Amino acid sequence: MSLYLNDIVSVSGKPGLHKVVGRRTTGLIVESLDGDPKRFATNLNQKVSFLSDISMYTYEGDEKLAVVLKHLHDQVNQGLELISKKNSGEEIKNFFRNVLENFDEDQVYNSDIIKLVNWYQILKEQLNFDQLLEPEEEADQEEE
Repeated sequence: MSLYLNDIVSVSGKPGLHKVVGRRTTGLIVESLDGDPKRFATNLNQKVSFLSDISMYTYEGDEKLAVVLKHLHDQVNQGLELISKKNSGEEIKNFFRNVLENFDEDQVYNSDIIKLVNWYQILKEQLNFDQLLEPEEEADQEEE
């Protein structure tokens, strides 16, 4: 089963990414995607961000996370080595220029780039990157 970005959330105060497995009146029931699949319920005080709603700043506007992840996946398949928080600030920016060359360097921080790489490492086995940019409706029809 392949996940879609509208099934995956980032929860403030909780590391990693989580898939939505249920909904309650006071929040969501989510399951961790990295490592041990532990479930927990979010509450109204926690900020929950759906990956399908996240975008990154460029000099021309915003670029959806789906597009950025697809570019990253394509670049990694062509030999681009992933960076980590141990890399220097300039190495991190140079790395990201290979993924999204027109990113707004004043608004996209190195910590954002590191988080993107960490998310990619979690998602690379769970997402179909070839279908990432297709409309969700088409993907839903293919499952039927």
